[in-house]
Amino acid sequence: MQLNVKSKNIDHLLPTEILFQTKYWARVKARLGWTPCAYDIDGSYDKNDVLVLIKPISADISAAYVPQGPEAAPEEEHYGSYLEALSESIVDQIDSDIAFIRYDLPWLSPYADILASHPERDFPDERNWEIRMNFGTRGWNLKKAPLDMTACANYLIDITGNENDILARMRSKTRYNIRLATRKGVHVRIASVDGLPVFYKLYRETAKRNGFFVSDYKYFSALFDSLKNDGDFSEIMLLMATHGQDILSGAIISISGNKAFFLHGASSSIKRNYMGAYALHWEAIRYARIRQCKTYDMGAVSPAEFPDHPFFGLYRFKTGFGGRIVHQVGTWDYPIKDNSYRSFRNWEKLQGGYEISENF
Repeated sequence: MQLNVKSKNIDHLLPTEILFQTKYWARVKARLGWTPCAYDIDGSYDKNDVLVLIKPISADISAAYVPQGPEAAPEEEHYGSYLEALSESIVDQIDSDIAFIRYDLPWLSPYADILASHPERDFPDERNWEIRMNFGTRGWNLKKAPLDMTACANYLIDITGNENDILARMRSKTRYNIRLATRKGVHVRIASVDGLPVFYKLYRETAKRNGFFVSDYKYFSALFDSLKNDGDFSEIMLLMATHGQDILSGAIISISGNKAFFLHGASSSIKRNYMGAYALHWEAIRYARIRQCKTYDMGAVSPAEFPDHPFFGLYRFKTGFGGRIVHQVGTWDYPIKDNSYRSFRNWEKLQGGYEISENF
């Protein structure tokens, strides 16, 4: 397969529903120490491009990262050969001593149909998946990353139709909890960026309570500091659910094109029976509809009803909203400097947690 990439200004990235492939996201990551690069892709699809982020991740290793891209996917049987050709072309363009390219792919998993009909099978082991991905490549060089940078299984809600249509697709308990929050006087509002420190405090409390990794405040600040009034396709908002003087829950929601995405959430340990989180997501859906969105992506869940999975609690909560699980290919690496890549990969495996995502 022949592909060629051509460098361009990040401000010329094409509009997309994938937030992480927008010029807005390039500005966010630039504030966090990454060097964003944009490329047109020739030889694949009309009007296709990709955002690539470059950063040193240790004293002697730099990496290129493609967040949720490229957007346009080839036929399933050509996934590997496409990534191989794209990687080789990017390496020719990048003036940086990078050890590997990491792709966090938004493409549909080739195992999606199996998981939908037989979820108990879960995903294949790493070795078998690598054999399938590398079939048809010249170098058999693609490696499954030790950790998916964003979730392989996301929960997507269709928010077309009227509000009654959307509510009708939900489980009865979810509808009940949304209405219960209203009866109890829970109020949801769009907060200004001045409310970000309050959200971050609640976020830290939530992470401590649930054993999640805590991102630095500078990341959340960059989300809002990077917005420009220049016709950008993206929007970020902070929602807060309150009861009286108490903040029950908060969420950072993005909108890119016709898609809304739940980026981050936090909840208080008080008044949990007031169902603030249900009210929060319902208002996010209602606002997204006003902004002409077609879907609301609630983010990570377990691939199926797996009680031992770390995202099973999210699965139980989110599946009540009447959507579907979208299974993606996940994160894949294309090593360029084998020794350096192996060193970093070994370090990742030793970490065994989401702390490594801070590098990306």
